[in-house]
This record gives sequence, C-alpha cells and structure tokens, in this order.
Amino acid sequence: MNSDYQIVERAIHYIAEHSGDQPDLPEIAAHAGASMHHFQRVFSRWAGISPKRMLQHLTAIEAGELLRRRMPVLETSLSVGLSSTSRLHDLFVTVHAMSPAAYREHGHELVIDWGVADSPFGLALVATTGAGVCWLSFHDPETLPGGIDEMREEWSRAMLRRDDLKIGALAPRLFGTSAGDAPIHVMVKGSNFQLRVWRALLEIPAGATSTYGDISRLIDAPRAGRAVGSAVGANRVAWLIPCHRVIRGTGMIGGYRWGADKKRMMLFRESLPAPPRASAATS
Repeated sequence: MNSDYQIVERAIHYIAEHSGDQPDLPEIAAHAGASMHHFQRVFSRWAGISPKRMLQHLTAIEAGELLRRRMPVLETSLSVGLSSTSRLHDLFVTVHAMSPAAYREHGHELVIDWGVADSPFGLALVATTGAGVCWLSFHDPETLPGGIDEMREEWSRAMLRRDDLKIGALAPRLFGTSAGDAPIHVMVKGSNFQLRVWRALLEIPAGATSTYGDISRLIDAPRAGRAVGSAVGANRVAWLIPCHRVIRGTGMIGGYRWGADKKRMMLFRESLPAPPRASAATS
C-alpha cells in the first residue's frame, strides 16, 4: 500500500517530467498509483491545496526558475521576497557549533536522544541533544537501518538513547506543521569552512533556490564552488539546514542526497502560502 508521501512524491515527479504537456488530474493520479478520489484527498491533506492548484503552482515555479537563470538566483529571490509565503517564514533556526574537543572525540560524554517519526517527506530519523538537533535524515523502511548505522557511526562515542515519543512530539515543530515561535536550535560539527557554508544556506529564503556559485560568492570564496558542493553534501541536518535549496548553475534540480523528487517536494511545500494563524507572531 502506498503511503501518502509516496503518492505525492510520484505526482510531483510526474508533473516535473511532463510539465510541458500539462497532464490532467486523472493522468497524474494514475501515475501516482491512486484513484482520483484518493489522490485528491491525500494531496489536499499533504499540501493544503487542491491538486488543480498544485499543477498551476508547479508550472509557475518551473517558469520562474527559467526566468531567473540569467541573473544570480539568490539575489533575485531576495529582491522578490519569496520567503514571505513560506510555511517556515516564522521558523528561526540557530546553529551552534561543537567545541573542537567534542568534535575530535565524536561526541564523547554527549547524551543524544534519537528516534523515528513520520514527516511530510517520509520517515525522518532525528537525533537531538540539549544544545539542539544534531541529525535529521529521510528514509523509507528499507534504508532506515543503514541510516541508523550511519548516525551511530557519526556519534560513535556519545550515549545514544532511543526515544520515539520525544522525537514524535518534536517533529511537528521541525517540519512546520504546528505553530510556534520558539527558535529551533541545531548543533553541528564541522570545519570552519563547512560552518560558513551551512550558515550561508540559512540565508536563502524558504521557497527560493540558490546555486553553488552564489553560495561561494556569499562567503567570499568565489573560486570554491567544488568545496562548497562538498560542504553542502556533508550536512547532517537536512531540511533545517536547507541544502535542498541549492541547485546547479544550469537551474536543474539534482545532486540531493535523498533524491531529486524529495528535493522538489521540499521546495514545493516551502513555496506554498502559509496557513492562517490565529494570532500574528511577534519578533
């Protein structure tokens, strides 16, 4: 049986591959592996909009990317204020770097709670410390054991405690599915260069995209495009440190650790209008 996110993922993939043909909704539903009624219900619940509006919205996104390719993508995105419609507009992420000693010791004496929770993008493997989220990756049931092994290796000297209830309660805040104004803290370990890149990623407005070249210029290292790409790939806190907002200089979506389809899903979800709030957030 297909999960909701798999149905949506297939739909977005099919539209992206056939946007020039403007496929109708029965065709999209068929390729997503769901009946028309089930597809409409699943997608409306996942995205908060109808499949018809989804098709219009994705077409507009594709057209916008084409228009922006001739100028710096980050500069354009900032100038048009794309972040104002994001579901994560009021989500403030603060990055804390580990001390050099803790970095060298792979988290020696650090206590990490970890678990698996549902997310809008499939199963999320999340680990958190008192200082913040230190791991976030996406999996299906087949790849989850390997992801857990990788997380354990990354934090090989820490005390790891599985707590799915704690992670399940945290997940709605991480993915913007619940209101809240408290900042999200992220704890990372990396070189000074990697930290510069990861902090630069947070400056890309939600729902917008940037290129590796844009990031290189933003951190005053215009010839370091390859190193920037390596730093983006080394990010262990997906979604919160938004490496999914980085695209190739040609404007093509690709090169994402969790797959191009999931990257499209993230960019699409971020670009949706924010749901109504009962009261305005203050800063």
